[in-house]
Formats: sequence, structure tokens, C-alpha cells
Amino acid sequence: MTRNDPVKHFFIWPALLTVLVISIFPLIYSLTTSFMSLRLVPPIPAHFVGFGNYTELLQNPRFWSVTWTTTIIAFVAVSLQYVIGFSVALALSRRVPGEGLFRVSFLVPMLVAPVAVALIARQILNPTMGPLNELMTAFGFPNLPFLTQTRWAIGAIISVEVWQWTPFVILMLLAGLQTLPEDVYEAAALENASPWQQFWGITFPMMLPISVAVVFIRLIESYKIIDTVFVMTGGGPGISTETLTLFAYQEGFKKFNLGYTSALSFLFLIVITVIGLVYLAILKPYLEKHK
Repeated sequence: MTRNDPVKHFFIWPALLTVLVISIFPLIYSLTTSFMSLRLVPPIPAHFVGFGNYTELLQNPRFWSVTWTTTIIAFVAVSLQYVIGFSVALALSRRVPGEGLFRVSFLVPMLVAPVAVALIARQILNPTMGPLNELMTAFGFPNLPFLTQTRWAIGAIISVEVWQWTPFVILMLLAGLQTLPEDVYEAAALENASPWQQFWGITFPMMLPISVAVVFIRLIESYKIIDTVFVMTGGGPGISTETLTLFAYQEGFKKFNLGYTSALSFLFLIVITVIGLVYLAILKPYLEKHK
């Protein structure tokens, strides 16, 4: 079969159209629903409300509260993942003893289901019967409210996110480090450049494109966090650790308010899009500088 053979279209187009229908139809239906007042329980006939759901959401303090909480968790967790991941990747790229064992062990957290990780973390951090608090009590320290006080609960969620997803950052950055040309470092060594100077002058600038991509991917994924929060705190105490996706779950699958939930989902999409565009706009000059 030649490259321009029309027969290939009989194989490509059906698959392409199927994917488009499967992905576009739910999106269009959800967008349409966001302009409707539609509730399943109690059943209320759907009627058009325009931007009423969006207006109600933007005037709801809970929406802004969960957006702020999600932003804190996402940015702090991703920042720690990047710093720790880059440090570990640098160490592994230096061919440290036991490098192969470290690579395998670092990947284990990423392979475990988030729900399972959250369940284990909830047991470990239990304020009364958790082994961590029992250990602290044995050394004379008081029990800490890991899951029952806002700051501690957010810190616990961030810690679990960092533990589970730092391996992804390590894997991506290590792959990038192994593609860097050795002759640049040899030239720097001849100029008596210190390891710190080599890092800031060579490694970090050359790793900037992949770093931007890795942080962007993790930031988007962190904004969608639900399983860890749902299992560890349920959004509590109160709604102090509730995230955007958990808020959407509460409205959609507990209150069955489909119109309101659809509007929330599209506002969530707008929030992520704006953050992504701002992030890329800020870093664009640096990326162009280090091309």
C-alpha cells in the first residue's frame, strides 16, 4: 500500500469519527446542561436559565473557598515534587551505588492506587489510634490533629500527594538528564566551573523545557485531586479541605443537581485553562531565551 493509497481512509476515518463522537457528545451535552435548571432528585423538569447557574456559582463563597484550597494543595504539592524530584534525579544521574534498586523503589508509590495510599495514610495519621501519634506519645509528645484541624489536614494531603507523585517527576527529569551532552560539562570542567556553577549555568537551563512540561502536567493533575481528599478527610473539617472535584461530586452525585454541576465543571475548566495560560505566558520568555 502506497502512502497516498485512498484505502487507508477506510481504516482511519471510522476510528477518528468514533473518537470524536464519544468525546464531543458528552462535552456538548454537559455544556447545554450547564444553561439549564436540571435536578434528578427530587425530579424537576429542565428549563433554560441561561447563565443563572454560573452567576449563582460565582456568588457562592463555597466555590471560591474550594478553589483557593485546591490551588494551595496543587501549587505546594507540585513545588515540593519538583524540588525533591529534581534532587533525586540529579543523584541518580551520577551513577550512585544501588542506582537500579533506587529506581525500582522510587517507582513503587506511583504504581499504587491513590485510594489505597489514602486509606493507609488515614490509618497512619489517625489522631487517636494512628501509629504515628502513638509513637509520638511514647516519646512524650501530644497527639497531633493530622486529619481534624485544617492546617494539619491540608499538610497531610500534600504529603501524600508528594510521596505518591514525586516518582513521576523523578522518572521524567532523569530521562531528560541522561540526554544532556557530556562535552558541555567537559568544557565547563576545563574552565574550573564548580558543580553549583555547572548546575545553574548548564543543567538547569537545558532542563528548563522538560521541567516546564513536567510541572504543567502535574499542576493540571493536582487540580483534579479527589480520591485522596475524599478518603482521608472527606473534605473536612467542615469544607476546609474540600477541592473543586469533590465539590462537583457532592453537587452531582449526592444532590443530583446536574445543571449546577455542569456549570461548575466548565468553570473548573476555565480556572485550569487560565492558570495554564498564565503559567506558559510567564515562562515563555525564559524558554525562548534558552532554545
